Amino acid sequence: MSTTKPIAVQLYSLRDALSEDFEGIVRKLAEVGYLGVEPWANMPVSAADAARLFKELDLTVPSAHLGIPTGDNQSKILDDAAAYGIKRVIVPYQPREEFTSVDGVKRIADALNAGYEVCKANNLEFGYHNHDFEFTLVDGRLAYDLLLEHIDPNILMQIDTYWVKGGGQDAAELVKRMGTRSPLLHIKDGPAEPGKAMTAVGDGVMDVPAIVTAGDENTEWLIVELDACDTDMFEAVAKSYEYMTGKGLAHGR
Repeated sequence: MSTTKPIAVQLYSLRDALSEDFEGIVRKLAEVGYLGVEPWANMPVSAADAARLFKELDLTVPSAHLGIPTGDNQSKILDDAAAYGIKRVIVPYQPREEFTSVDGVKRIADALNAGYEVCKANNLEFGYHNHDFEFTLVDGRLAYDLLLEHIDPNILMQIDTYWVKGGGQDAAELVKRMGTRSPLLHIKDGPAEPGKAMTAVGDGVMDVPAIVTAGDENTEWLIVELDACDTDMFEAVAKSYEYMTGKGLAHGR
């Protein structure tokens, strides 16, 4: 494996703590050693205020989970992207029920393609972040593969490696297959079973070293994201950093 990649954290992981003390928690993340942060659309402070703090702490913003920049959302998403100074807008989620039929997958593809065109016109890259339900079978094929077939090949795929395994697929294999199309990987850990809480990275069933190796030179950022933990979330995020950097899988400050 070539040189290690920088490590960031998806701030949604700490949404509860951030709503009580945004600045204090972000400062603590920088103290832990994280090099980057990935904001989400409904942060407790404005993108401009958050961006000022990130800049002060020398935290890079490689991307943000902002949604599809069309319709009523377009102006805010483009404004937030500009405030953060990012080049990549990521869609964090689309309705689960749409991935149960070919027509549903095509509707998602159409929406993503429209968002891609807006981003392209504004010199932004555009990507989609998966969950587990994209790996259900639709007419004998994985919904994820159907989606790939119908979206613009320039749309990035932010692979959430935990949900790939939760969907019954091999995360490292998908990372390798997607290659340069997946420069941003979400790293999380736990039992990879629906309804069960996650753990700090390194404490669950995920073969994180294999995933990192599969991404190799195509990976630009490794982004820790924990949706829910039975333990203290900040401690889990800090422990994830220690595991990733301590094992030589990523680098921090």
